[in-house]
Amino acid sequence: MARRKKAENSSYNTNRHSCYNLEYHLVVVTKYRHKILDGDIKDRLIEVSNELLNNDWGCNVISIETDKDHVHILFSSKPQIQPSKIANNYKTVTSRLLRKEFSKELSKYYWKPYFWSDSYYIGTVGSTTHEVVKKYIENQGK
Repeated sequence: MARRKKAENSSYNTNRHSCYNLEYHLVVVTKYRHKILDGDIKDRLIEVSNELLNNDWGCNVISIETDKDHVHILFSSKPQIQPSKIANNYKTVTSRLLRKEFSKELSKYYWKPYFWSDSYYIGTVGSTTHEVVKKYIENQGK
């Protein structure tokens, strides 16, 4: 798998055919908002999240933290990877692993094979505002 590299003197990453700077904010909530993300479960979730996103998906986790019922992840990604695929795969893999490793602790909250809520939030993060980009585009060719 080809790793991305930073363009010289730039905040952009490059790969074979593109130059990019894509950062996302992902929020995933536990099913029924159960407050189970603490202690060993929290520590293992953060460890697995870093391994999954950095190693399996080739992303770069910039920041990750949990509250008792949700996790926030700030990460950068290549343009070839769909954010929805990352989010859904993240939920599937972490759910399966945590339910397997902490089955006794989680069995009092979930009697079905659940861990995460069906929904999630993902948004882009950028250093340029909407207005700046809009004005830049409108001024092209003038």
